[in-house]
Amino acid sequence: RIQTAILPPVDYIKSVIPDHFIVYKPRDIVSGGFYCITHKEGKTIVAVVDCTGHGVPGAFMSMLGFAFLNEIVNKERELKANEILNLLRDAVKKSLHQTGKEDETKDGMDIALCIIDVKASKLQYAGAYNPLYLIRNEDFISLKADRMPIGIHIKEKESFTNHEIDIQKNDTIYIFTDGYID
Repeated sequence: RIQTAILPPVDYIKSVIPDHFIVYKPRDIVSGGFYCITHKEGKTIVAVVDCTGHGVPGAFMSMLGFAFLNEIVNKERELKANEILNLLRDAVKKSLHQTGKEDETKDGMDIALCIIDVKASKLQYAGAYNPLYLIRNEDFISLKADRMPIGIHIKEKESFTNHEIDIQKNDTIYIFTDGYID
């Protein structure tokens, strides 16, 4: 109940993104996955997140990730998708004391995050393993995620990639975790 309570209410989601659908079917009673939708300064931020672990360990990570993501989005004035992921990665590494040593935890999360500015017809996307798919008329556009998680990684780049594209009226955007594929 607590984990479900932190998810955005259906009425709020409909007010922010009227035409949408969400498939959320946790494997266990508690889940390592969550989604986040918020609207700030004329922009809509949407994220789908899959944390390492299932059940209780995944649920602890998802609560941690949810709290950090909300703090970052609410605190930062100028939002950029990749900067949100950079800050989230730093927060996870700091809270889990991840320095790269062999015996420490390698827990983290995969995420697809986009910022939609309907007024400017722009979309920003950044991902940690999870891509974004866009369907425009008959065209399929895939924005690739960086091949590193939110958390410690052996081949960590300094920053996540920020993709910015123009969006059109009837574009359909899909973001997801590998949980659906699994």
